[in-house]
Amino acid sequence: MTDPAVLVATNTADDAGVYRIAPDLALVQTVDIFTPIVDEPYWFGAIAAANAMSDVYAMGGTPKFALNFAGFPRAKLPLDVLGEILRGGGDKCSEAGVVIIGGHTIEDPEPKYGLAVTGFVHPNRIVTNAAARPGDRLVLTKPLGMGVITTGIKQERTSPAAVQEAIRIMATLNRGAAQAMVDVGVSAATDITGFGLLGHLHEMTRAAKVRARIRLRSVPILEEAWGLAREGVIPGGTRRNQASLEGAVTWEGIDEDGQVLLCDAQTSGGLLIAVPETRLARLVQALETEGALAAVVGEITGMGHGEITVRRD
Repeated sequence: MTDPAVLVATNTADDAGVYRIAPDLALVQTVDIFTPIVDEPYWFGAIAAANAMSDVYAMGGTPKFALNFAGFPRAKLPLDVLGEILRGGGDKCSEAGVVIIGGHTIEDPEPKYGLAVTGFVHPNRIVTNAAARPGDRLVLTKPLGMGVITTGIKQERTSPAAVQEAIRIMATLNRGAAQAMVDVGVSAATDITGFGLLGHLHEMTRAAKVRARIRLRSVPILEEAWGLAREGVIPGGTRRNQASLEGAVTWEGIDEDGQVLLCDAQTSGGLLIAVPETRLARLVQALETEGALAAVVGEITGMGHGEITVRRD
């Protein structure tokens, strides 16, 4: 399908679609739904909402309104559980200044919740995943390890402290990080979700026809995730990410645990931002001012076909 008003569609596997409705206004649209990743219904709802809104933030947009979607096994669980899920999502949307204007619920044997989110962006200020340039530095705004940690929750192998830390990180909006990157002006960005750090970086490098290098020691990873990965507590999605990157990633001295965590399927992860080196210090300062992590994890090394090299240092 073609339409001159479509500014971003599916061809570069970007985070959201963008449709121009006026010379100075475009809509950013996305949808995201998943099954419970934590035990508390309220926090499941809050994390799902933060995750859905993250796609709009990754495009440099401001989320404005949303539609709920829920699947629920009403014969197996009390409706109070659904109420808590929706309350969590509603509270997180209120925090973001997003209005929930409707939704839809279906009978489902497994609980599911998510949002269709609409945001606004100026057509000249869209941040895509397809414009990284040689020399750009790569900055990550949340730590990795959520897939391993949440799989450990399902297996009752994650400590209470790690559970609470993971909930806090996943429920944190990417609003501040997005504001920082828009204020500074960056080349490209994406949010780190189901395809993991390297999967989403590969989308970025392939779309821009560049290659990248990641330094494992610079990548923030939750401490308990290392131990769980060594014990084989690894999501199926993470293994699929590893397999899909075969041939695209060159590992230089990286053991299996490191490979797993760099491919770990995240929920409501941070932004991965490509920024010109001349603006790096300003971006780091702006991120820190917004209370976001600012880990410089690698760089765009030249033109290419999406190749990624991972080194320990």
